[in-house]
Amino acid sequence: MERIEILGVGVDPVSEAEARARCREFITSGGSHLVFTPNSEMIMNARENPALFAALRQADLVVPDGMGVVWASKILGTPLAERVTGIDLFLALCQEAAAEGWRLYLLGGEPSVAQEAAHKLALRWPDLKIVGTDHGYFQPQDEAEVLERIRAKAPDLLAVGLGSPRQELWLVEHLPGLGVPLGLGIGGSFDVISGQKKRAPQAISRIGLEWAWRLAKEPSRLPRMMALPRFALRVLRERLGGDGNR
Repeated sequence: MERIEILGVGVDPVSEAEARARCREFITSGGSHLVFTPNSEMIMNARENPALFAALRQADLVVPDGMGVVWASKILGTPLAERVTGIDLFLALCQEAAAEGWRLYLLGGEPSVAQEAAHKLALRWPDLKIVGTDHGYFQPQDEAEVLERIRAKAPDLLAVGLGSPRQELWLVEHLPGLGVPLGLGIGGSFDVISGQKKRAPQAISRIGLEWAWRLAKEPSRLPRMMALPRFALRVLRERLGGDGNR
């Protein structure tokens, strides 16, 4: 299935069900596979960060984690199937993992957050095999130990919530050497799963105003949110035949 270009960044036109099926194939087929979940902000960052842009190009699956990306695809005349959020994809894979016996490792978040997320996931799916957790605030000198712990536990799925672009670059660099079939970048999902933060109500998410809800809850996000109007303007400029690179 050919990717759809959103301001130069390729996104796979898959539904959530199709994304789950692809991830299932990755886990059962061997090798190492990267799955990334860009939103509008990440796409804008990728246009200014060659390493992140290259990482997204290398991914085996890229799904649209943002209504802005879906909106852009429609404006540009190449509509994506639907929004596929990283957290929803991860939770769906957790459900399958509990049924299939897949092994999970959680990496990211502040100290104790991944551990608490693992606890909440285990309460939801008692058969889920979470073989290890690590927070994302490890120092460079500690990275070798983190890698060794992951390698020793031999997970089938490594969920990494280090924030973008760190998680994407980290997975590109380290996943092949870990021997893990599937590496999934999921941003701040552990914060939500652990209960540290709340998701926007579904009604708000459906109409594409999740960004406004999050900004109201976390005003410190305002500088980051400035990427959204720039993204919209560039999409409209490209649609009208102008230079989307400006």
